[in-house]
Amino acid sequence: MQLTGQPFLILTIILVPVSIAVALLLWGKVKGPKPLQAAARLAMLLFCQATAVTMVFVMVNNANLIYGSWDDLLGSDSHVRSVSSPPAAAAADGRPGNDGKPAGAKVLQQFKPVDDPLVPTDVQTTELKGRLSGVDGEVNVWLPPQYNDPAYKDKKFPVVELFPGFPGSSKTWFGSLKVSEQLKPLMASGQVTPFILVSPRTQLISTTVDTGCADVPGKVNADTWLSRDVPQMVLDNFRADPSPDRWAVAGYSAGAHCADRMALLHPDRYRAGISLSGYSNPGAEGLALTAKDPKLKETANPLYILQHAVAPPKTALYQSGDKGDGYEDGQALAAAAKAPTTVTVVETNGPHTPSLWRPMLPDVFKWLSTIIPVQH
Repeated sequence: MQLTGQPFLILTIILVPVSIAVALLLWGKVKGPKPLQAAARLAMLLFCQATAVTMVFVMVNNANLIYGSWDDLLGSDSHVRSVSSPPAAAAADGRPGNDGKPAGAKVLQQFKPVDDPLVPTDVQTTELKGRLSGVDGEVNVWLPPQYNDPAYKDKKFPVVELFPGFPGSSKTWFGSLKVSEQLKPLMASGQVTPFILVSPRTQLISTTVDTGCADVPGKVNADTWLSRDVPQMVLDNFRADPSPDRWAVAGYSAGAHCADRMALLHPDRYRAGISLSGYSNPGAEGLALTAKDPKLKETANPLYILQHAVAPPKTALYQSGDKGDGYEDGQALAAAAKAPTTVTVVETNGPHTPSLWRPMLPDVFKWLSTIIPVQH
């Protein structure tokens, strides 16, 4: 039974009145010594509370897709196969994901619809074995309405990689944030560039370890997974534009930190980065691997990356957040930016939840369409 499926939700709802009815029915029938009666009645109360808490948790999880599966919830699903040093990318080709493979050596994946009632049926998923990172995990892909239009059969499309928060499911962007449902009509009408939307798994070790989207020696090659393995898979399997000027990254919360970090660290692979209620200091997420090592904590900070770049990166950043929740971090990046780096800072007002980020997406992607416009 799926964690996010309707059958499990219905079961938790049914168990609440059933547990109360059982407690009322048996309350006066408990026999034996008074301590035993007290213990039995306490167990009944605890069972009633447990069913109520479980029901609320499932409702909240379904609304926010914090955990996409039982393995994610229990923290028992490691996706790190190996942690060898990734080979250097070929200097002659700065395209996203470039791993120096000979031209034409494509690795084709098998795709299927996402098996989750909260995710639209036009979102497809595949299990990718990262050749360079040693990470294995699911990658969800949505194609814009123009992709299968015969008029566009020779066109290549720009790409946006979408990163969830931590803990967070790779399906959250399509489920809770409804990114494809909101953007589909805007793309069809020409208000938003027809992007291929790609959401890879970022929770790679457990629910108690955030990779910070970094390559951490001996622990995980999360950066290589996101910036090389996943993009290479997209290029191999779809009509994706290989130019770094046609790629972007976006994230919310911890995923926003990742988006800023990736965009600034890899301007040769990404043209833009979108941060929704993000942060710069890795220490803002106490479970982040990058927060536990003093050197990594310093160098994984997007502000540090921007300030210590050999040359100002050709990167456009969109920073949104409430005061005390990303706004000041965005202002600091804006203050440190020098041309051709640009930083747009937008102050928001609301909770640190999808209910804030969801309605922002049309305007955010309209902004991105000014950076990565439609190519006719």
